Amino acid sequence: MWDQLIISPFINLLLWIYKIVGNFGVAIILFTTLTRVVLYPLTAKQIKGAQAMQELQKDERYKKIQEKFKGDKEKLAQEQMKLYQELKINPLSSCLPTLLQFPIIIGLYQALIQSIASAPLDLLKLTRHLYPSLLKVPELIPLNTQFLWMDMGQPERLIIPGLGFGIPVLTIIVVITTYISSKIISPPATPGAADQGAMMTKMMNLYMPILMGWLAYSLSSGLALYFVVTNVIQILQYAITGKIYWDNVIPWKKKTAIKKP
Repeated sequence: MWDQLIISPFINLLLWIYKIVGNFGVAIILFTTLTRVVLYPLTAKQIKGAQAMQELQKDERYKKIQEKFKGDKEKLAQEQMKLYQELKINPLSSCLPTLLQFPIIIGLYQALIQSIASAPLDLLKLTRHLYPSLLKVPELIPLNTQFLWMDMGQPERLIIPGLGFGIPVLTIIVVITTYISSKIISPPATPGAADQGAMMTKMMNLYMPILMGWLAYSLSSGLALYFVVTNVIQILQYAITGKIYWDNVIPWKKKTAIKKP
């Protein structure tokens, strides 16, 4: 079921794009752009959820609950949940799109590994995933997996002559862009606030860049490239469709949000 619904469609879409452009790195960039367009409704929902949480922090009922039950975390969480339900707010809505990316990430990684087939056995496995009416192996082999200084099937390292180790450039970019994309959509926390949604968002903002960086460092550079393009497109989508809280990543910035005119 997983192969039929995720792996095979991803492999065929990637290789179909590759057949057109002739470079696997470019194919990944175009594939990523396409997936971000398809997932745009989730991004819009994420922005809307973050803005709803910001407005909630200004609500007098929310402030009274924070003050009244600040010494009782259990009761505070219960009262906050009642208010969420009353206002039809999902405190985790800003995290859900990120979590829903994981099947795509796993599927893309498996598709990358199986698409870059070199051994005869790998080619045999690949043919089982291809749609005969769309793609034929002889038209694709050998794959051009080189993109800039990277081999899309291998972990990315920039080798500088005279330096005894490779620099994981994409890993660094992944960590930075993941951090920025998660922080600029999160409203500034209200002083003293400690609700479940805010705590979950804070944890996600902290751990997601580390997790994505580790995946980018350990796995194929094709997946790292996917992360970078995803983050850049996501930041652009935030800039176009909603408020951006640049003060979360630029502490000295006076304005707490830039709103689209």
